[in-house]
Amino acid sequence: MMKKIHVPPETGKFMFRLSFIFLSCCHVCFSELSPDQTNTMIELSSFLNIPDWNRPGSEMNPCSWNGVLCSRPDNGSVISLSVSGFDLSNSSFLPVVCNLQTLESLDVSNNSLRLIPDGFVTNCERLLGFKHLNLSSNNFSSSPSFRGLSKLKVLDFSYNVLSGSIRDYGFDGMVQLRSLNLSFNSLTGSVPINLTKSLEKLEVSDNHLSGTIPEGIGHYPELTLIDLSDNHLIGSIPSSLGNLSTLESLILSNNNFGGPVPESLSSIQTLRRFAANRNKFTGVIPSGITKNLANLDLSFNHLNGSIPGDLLSQLKLVSVDLSSNQLVGRIPQSISSSLVRLRLGSNKLTGHVPSAAFESLQNLTYLELDNNRLSGHIPSAFGNLVSLNLLNLAMNEFTGIIPPSFGNLTRLQVLQLQQNKLTGEIPDTITLLINLLILNFSWNSLSGSIPSSLSQLKKLSNMNLQGNHLTGTIPENIGDLENLIELQLGQNRLSGRIPVMPPKLQISLNLSYNMFEGPIPTSLFELINLEVLDLSNNKLSGEIPFSGSLISLTQLILSNNQLSGDMPRFSRNVFVNISGNPGIKSINENESQSGKSKLVMVVIFVVLGVLALMAGITTVIVLKLSRRFKGINNMQVDPDEEGSTVLPEVIHGKLLTSNAIHRSNINFAKTVEAAANPENALHQTMFWSYYRVVMPSGSSYFIKRLNTRDRLFQQASSEQLEQELEMLGKLHHTNVMVPLAYVLYSEGCLLIYDFPHMRTLYDVLHNHTSDVVDWTSRYSIAVGIAQGISYLHGSKPSGRDPILLPDLSSKKIMLKSLTEPLVGDIELFKVIDPSKSNSSLSAVAGTIGYIPPEYAYTMRVTMAGNVYSFGVILLELLTGRQAVSEGRELAKWVQSHSSQQEQCNNILDLRVSKTSSVATRQMLRALSVALACINISPGARPKMKTVLKMLTRL
Repeated sequence: MMKKIHVPPETGKFMFRLSFIFLSCCHVCFSELSPDQTNTMIELSSFLNIPDWNRPGSEMNPCSWNGVLCSRPDNGSVISLSVSGFDLSNSSFLPVVCNLQTLESLDVSNNSLRLIPDGFVTNCERLLGFKHLNLSSNNFSSSPSFRGLSKLKVLDFSYNVLSGSIRDYGFDGMVQLRSLNLSFNSLTGSVPINLTKSLEKLEVSDNHLSGTIPEGIGHYPELTLIDLSDNHLIGSIPSSLGNLSTLESLILSNNNFGGPVPESLSSIQTLRRFAANRNKFTGVIPSGITKNLANLDLSFNHLNGSIPGDLLSQLKLVSVDLSSNQLVGRIPQSISSSLVRLRLGSNKLTGHVPSAAFESLQNLTYLELDNNRLSGHIPSAFGNLVSLNLLNLAMNEFTGIIPPSFGNLTRLQVLQLQQNKLTGEIPDTITLLINLLILNFSWNSLSGSIPSSLSQLKKLSNMNLQGNHLTGTIPENIGDLENLIELQLGQNRLSGRIPVMPPKLQISLNLSYNMFEGPIPTSLFELINLEVLDLSNNKLSGEIPFSGSLISLTQLILSNNQLSGDMPRFSRNVFVNISGNPGIKSINENESQSGKSKLVMVVIFVVLGVLALMAGITTVIVLKLSRRFKGINNMQVDPDEEGSTVLPEVIHGKLLTSNAIHRSNINFAKTVEAAANPENALHQTMFWSYYRVVMPSGSSYFIKRLNTRDRLFQQASSEQLEQELEMLGKLHHTNVMVPLAYVLYSEGCLLIYDFPHMRTLYDVLHNHTSDVVDWTSRYSIAVGIAQGISYLHGSKPSGRDPILLPDLSSKKIMLKSLTEPLVGDIELFKVIDPSKSNSSLSAVAGTIGYIPPEYAYTMRVTMAGNVYSFGVILLELLTGRQAVSEGRELAKWVQSHSSQQEQCNNILDLRVSKTSSVATRQMLRALSVALACINISPGARPKMKTVLKMLTRL
């Protein structure tokens, strides 16, 4: 029984006063919202179910809720509400928001909303101060007329699926509108010019607008930004644009505009950016066009004539891109010292490079003069460009030597001089370029030996010296290039024996057409990541080493040597050329010899007998050793057991799935046993070894064993690793490969999955050439992959960052059926730390051919990088080509062939596109999506959510 406590009257009065003061202070400090606004906010919290809004006691102070901004200093009213990125799908709360009479700004972007209720506009039109509305990055496909929101100043409706005519949405009734963003939708019609004359920003990029830019566009005197890029607009640019005296950015990229570039643009003193790349502009570039510009992009047009002498000299210039036109003549003598990027590649420029013009460009980071007809010596003044990251002078007619002054370019990461007429030796100063990633001197007339000091370029990933007159041996220290993934030394005059090669070679090792002698080193067959090995046309002798370690090999070219002996068995996925080696006997030739055949049979029977005996012994050993695994299916260590091999200590095994079938089928002991048996191995990659296990129930499962020898893997405790794996186990999506269970042990972990009955997307596209996958299946696969990646990018388990994919390629896409893809290797993002890596770029950032260009500089995995990798996979589906073929990346090949419509048709896999006009039309639309994904600029790539929308509306 509780004892009653007596409280004196004086104490009671004091406590009452104290509580009154406390509540009054709370009222002043926390909230002065009116009862109506408080009730509205509580009603919204019940609609939205946002944890921060619904925690106990939060109703006392809605102004403290995440995304809520109240007026200052008294918190008297709600003026701004943001529920961006809360994964909302039900939009019924929108009319309730409009009960907040003081609301000025509403942001519901980055959700999954589909419908704008009728009551939203009618309720919100009563709000006197409502100025800003952000509906971007949702799934809105239609909308009521916005005419009623006459006081709205900023409307962002970008990244949705709006369709129909742009005129039907009532934007002309928004008389105070300052900014309208409708980019990345499916709107049709013409460029809107029936808007308020006070409009400052008009963004309608990536829609289906057609027709011309009307002359009336010049009647919007306050416009500062016009973005009409990625539409179907035609005609010439109206001269009335020159009347827009406040215009700062004019973006017309990727349309079908033609005619000349108007001189009137040079009269706009405020214009800082003019981008009209990927159009059909003709004629000459007008003089004075860059008078006020900082950024000019006229690349991929049909411009001709010479570059105006004043075009590159303006003091405000930062970036100029005139690549892929038909410009002729010489490079101007005067170039602004403020220039950061200069791209003049793929034109018809001639003459010498003006040395004096490049002497003081201290800010220049990108210089591309490739694929022209430039001649003379490469100016030594290029050595003064100390900020250069990229220098591309390839495919010209330069003569003379490589300037020793290049050694000053210590920030240089890409140096491309291929396909010129350069002579002399490779200068030793090249070894001072400590940040160099790509070195290409191929197809010149360089002589002398390969400097052994090149081994000091520790960051080098690609080196191409093919097609020169180099002599001598390959330096013995070539293996010190620990990050090298491609080495091209073919068609030189190199001799001697082949030394130990860099261990992380991946794209290709080409030593063909030289004079190498001696046997093929066994060390070459330890390059587990190597895809192409070409040793043809040398003087190599002896037998071909055993091939079992070349697990990534796709091409082995050994033709025209002096090799002998038996031909080892290679995987059926490997193309092998051994022609021109009379001493090599193929397997079929051996089997045709009856005497040897009998001997082989005898040997086989003997070996089988021995194996049977060993199998019995092995079974006993495995049964004994299995008892040493602690915590696995209740099996404990037998302390009396002696003489057994000590296996890695098992820390923990756990089921992640709630599916009763899997929980009864999965046997941890059988999993560990299967991973220890080489016969169950499927294949191996940089990070994983893959196995198949048949459980006692007869069900097959897929096992992945994590290889943790590289510093790349975080030194996390087993508890931390368990937390990460359990978090991944909570993910659920039909297109994401999620582990069903895991086993942790002292040397890594085993992950258990459903066993897909088909192979990888790579296998289906590239290893079954007789079976052509139709467009319907390919399209379904593309949408499924996009759905999986979009889900991962939107997943923020436990409030963490989105899940990114460090290695996204067609080899990491498993197929449940020919139309059902699974995105795999999602675990890598949580168990590796690229900042600690001692691996090559491909080890950290994925598979060669899928790695976005910026990763070479940032070494940081991003959403935009994942979009690039998906773009390459989409190109594989569209073209039928591999991501890297004969040393050339598919993305670069497509970009170089996509500027003309007729070329686009030839890019497609003709086995598929020619089956119907519908397939052709959809594939061409999908190609435009892929090109957007592989944009060289990360910021210009659409988000994965947008990519998915673009694909679903083909």
